[in-house]
This record gives sequence, C-alpha cells and structure tokens, in this order.
Amino acid sequence: MVPDASAAARAPDRLVRVSSEVFRLAEEAGRARQRYETRVREAKEQTAGVRRVARQLRQQRIVSSALREDAGAAARAQYRTGGFTAAEAPVAASDDPVDLLDRQSTAERRRELLAASLGETDRKSRELAAREQAAAASWPAAEEDLARLRAERRVADRRLAAARGRLDAMARAAIARGRCEPLDRERFTAAAGAYGPAAVDTAGAAEEAEWARPVLAYELSAGYGDSGASWARGHTGQDFAVPIGTPVRSVGAGTVVSAGCGGPFGISLVIRHAEGWYSQYAHLSASFVVPGEPVLAGQWIGLSGNTGNSTGPHLHFEIRTKPGYGSAVDPVAWLRARGVRL
Repeated sequence: MVPDASAAARAPDRLVRVSSEVFRLAEEAGRARQRYETRVREAKEQTAGVRRVARQLRQQRIVSSALREDAGAAARAQYRTGGFTAAEAPVAASDDPVDLLDRQSTAERRRELLAASLGETDRKSRELAAREQAAAASWPAAEEDLARLRAERRVADRRLAAARGRLDAMARAAIARGRCEPLDRERFTAAAGAYGPAAVDTAGAAEEAEWARPVLAYELSAGYGDSGASWARGHTGQDFAVPIGTPVRSVGAGTVVSAGCGGPFGISLVIRHAEGWYSQYAHLSASFVVPGEPVLAGQWIGLSGNTGNSTGPHLHFEIRTKPGYGSAVDPVAWLRARGVRL
C-alpha cells in the first residue's frame, strides 16, 4: 500500500491543533474546577453561618425566657407586698418611711432594667430569626448554583480527557510510523494563544536560575533505585506523575543530542549540559526541539505523555554521565546539589 502523502503532510498541522487544544481545555477545566471549589467553600461558610445564627437564636431565646420568668417573679412579689418588694428582713423591722421608699426605688430600677433587657433580647431574637429565615430561603439557589458548576466542571474534564486521548493516540501513531515530528514552536504558540508559552517562554528564555525543575506541577512517583517488575536492574530515574500534555522543561542550559522515537522510552530527548552531564526526558507525547538545538534552563522542550514502556502518564527523568543508557545517577540528589528542590 502506498502511504497517504497528504495525510502525512497534515499530521504536523493536526498535532499542533490537538496539542494546543489540550492547553486551552486544561485552562478551561482548571477555571471550572476553581469556580466549583470556590462555590463549595462559600456553601460551607454559608452552612456554618446558618448554624451559628441558629445557635445564637437558641441562646437569645433562653435568655429571654429567663428574663420573663424573673420579671414575672418580680411582679408577683410586688403584688404580694402591695407595691413593695420583699426585703431580706421583715418589713416590720423598719418603721422608717424613707427606708421603705428606698426599697421601692430599688425595686423599680430593677424592673426597669429587666424590661430593657427583655426588650433587647426580643429584638435580637427577631433579628436572628429573620437572618435564619433568609438563609434558609437562599439555600435552594445555592444548591442549584453548585449543581450547575459541578456539571460545568464535569463537561470540561471530559473534553480535556478526550483531547489528551487524541494527543496520546497521535504520539503512538507517530512512533508506529517511525516519524516523531517535533512541534513547530511558533505555530503552537500562535494556536495556543494565551494558554500556551507565549507569556512564559516563547523564545526559550524562561528562568533566571541556572537550573530548573523539569515540570512545574507534579507528584513524585517511582524514585531512583526503586525495584519492581518494570525495571530489571532497578529504576534509573525519577518519575513525575503529570497528565498528558504537561509542559516539560530543560533543567539547564545545553544542547539537544538525541531524540528518541520508540522503544522503552517512547518519544524522548537527551540534552548535554556543562561539565559532561546529560539529562533525559522520556515517555513524551511530543517534542519542541531537535538534535543540535541549544536550549536554556526552564525552556519548554516537549509535552509529557504515556509512550513507550509506561503504565500511566508521567515524565521519566534521568541524569547521566554519558548520553546513553546505563550511566544514570540519582537525579533528585543531583538537582538538590544545584539548588533545585523537588
């Protein structure tokens, strides 16, 4: 069968379109997730506020009940004494009318204070009850808003997963053809727009630091020297668990010396640095650079993937003393010695 030349010609265009779509959808999914998580936090704060108001309302009602009981006791005492509050000593013990008036004045002041306190607690109770009612009335709208944002997040995540699946399929197809064409940086940047490297690393100059992390957001998975069925002689690098299409960066200035297309490392790159050190980046879905190209610390050199002998999307990163396999050292310790913390 004669290869479809037109399809081969369209492959780089499609790779640019699909890879830039991953960036755009990743941004949209991130924003949808952020909106949902923000609303969840607001809902939790709203629920806590309702509970706080309900607790305050119960306390106010307890205080109001106690004040009413106290006021009733004072009124009953006034009735029994004919207008005078019972004193600790019998009324007959004092024949001084001024003393009796002083007692009555004190009782009236106490009743006034009770009445004022009771009025204030009733006002607070009404205010808290209104707030409780308003919060209860607003809750259905909050639940509806949460449901809408949850649905938006799920749609965005599904679209992103589909785009990542397309990028992975294209990477595997390229390996099967034996033609892992690099992404055109300028076309990718233009297609990705605000979601791509335009604002970060268009020309390659990324960080002022001499050394950088190979990916910015990640979870460390298999480490150097780990044993397992996947490695006959132990793991030779550090794995960074990242989704397909995550930007991969050169850890330092150097020159690309090789670009793999297949085998256990899938789509991969090796960069030579000063003092005879080499860094390798494996299981990519696409690259931005070609052998012989100079790179800077932090420059985007490729996109992470799941190609080669990989059990899930991740970046396999190595530091070597030679360009080929079998000369690896602990990459985490190597980066740490150069001021890079993982």
